[in-house]
Amino acid sequence: MNVKRIVAKTSREAMRQLREVLGPDAVILSNRAVEGGVEVLAIPAEDIAAMAPAVVDMPTPRPAPAPMPREKAADMQSEPHPEVSFKRRLVERVALPSEDGAQLAKSVISEIKTMQMRLENQLADLAWRDLPGRDPSGATLMRDMLAAGFSATLAREMLDSLPRGEARSDTEQAQTWMRNTLMKRLQVMQNETDMLDGGGVFALMGPTGAGKTTTTAKLAARFVVRHGASKLALLTTDSYRIGGHEQLRIYGKILGVTVHAVRDAADLRIALKELRNKHTVLIDTVGMSQRDQAVAEQVEMLCQAEHPIKRLLLLNATSHGDTLDEVVRAYQSRGLDGCILSKVDEAASLGPALDCAIRHQLNVHYLATGQRVPEDLHLANRQYLIHRAFKTRTLSSPWQLDDSELAFALSSPQASHRESAVSHG
Repeated sequence: MNVKRIVAKTSREAMRQLREVLGPDAVILSNRAVEGGVEVLAIPAEDIAAMAPAVVDMPTPRPAPAPMPREKAADMQSEPHPEVSFKRRLVERVALPSEDGAQLAKSVISEIKTMQMRLENQLADLAWRDLPGRDPSGATLMRDMLAAGFSATLAREMLDSLPRGEARSDTEQAQTWMRNTLMKRLQVMQNETDMLDGGGVFALMGPTGAGKTTTTAKLAARFVVRHGASKLALLTTDSYRIGGHEQLRIYGKILGVTVHAVRDAADLRIALKELRNKHTVLIDTVGMSQRDQAVAEQVEMLCQAEHPIKRLLLLNATSHGDTLDEVVRAYQSRGLDGCILSKVDEAASLGPALDCAIRHQLNVHYLATGQRVPEDLHLANRQYLIHRAFKTRTLSSPWQLDDSELAFALSSPQASHRESAVSHG
């Protein structure tokens, strides 16, 4: 082995000398700094090859292949080249993914969606947690509305509409603006003169237990006081419950008003034709779940009466906000002329009912506050309703949220599904 030692002032100079002496393929064994420069030890590439000569295996003799049948030889000649077959199989695997590959793709997509949702939640959570420090008035508005039972949807709309001036910088002014804005958006019947004197046909609708029959009797008493019993007629479509129309007949007997029962659209048309000389006709409809398909049939029956019927929806003020929303959507398919809030005296909060009336733009006609006929029926008043909605709630309420929990309740994109935590009935 011929080892060459080269000493130079710099590494660059040593490498230059190495290439001149041993060639560009020389193998460097070591290099180190010495007095006066750099020392490099190297050997030629030929010496490395000599140290490890290549081993050549002699081919093993193979027996001569047996002659193939002509048919098999023809099939082999018709087969494509192995390289072409490999490419074809590769294309087929890419074009037609296996079941494992499809499952893997679904898993990856699911993980990406989960990561996206978590990121959105974290960003939204940071935004809402920063709200009290960034916008104290806006945070107070959100807290008050959610604590009163209004939906997060309406609360966000109010927050977006909050003006930037003094109302935004002062908490008390923001609260005053909030209440005034809600009063403006809440539609109420200003006076009952037009309704009582104008007359017509009115149908009271709503789910079971909303108070339709009792409210019908209260309205009937008001009409009788103003126009007399001879000018009023009562109809009932409640032929499902055993004795369902008997309660209305008792009220009619007390008031001296005739009561008629109808079963379908044909009966309703005949009854209204016979009662065309009456000043006012009140219809007490059958109560059923808002999810019952018969609700749509009942609405169609009223629309096919060949006589204009004003439909008033009974909203139970003690119901959950989501339930009230379902009720309105079920009965609003052909339009509504207004609503009546029932069981106001039993409701812990009027927020859910008022929220539903505001978002669906329902005109609130009356408030039913008890079972007495006709005393417990009052004309709707905006100021009273909004004041009642924001009355101070007890801190012991299990539905009360603190500031830290408000951020969590509002941060999720699916917060609308969690409004039950603040929109109770």
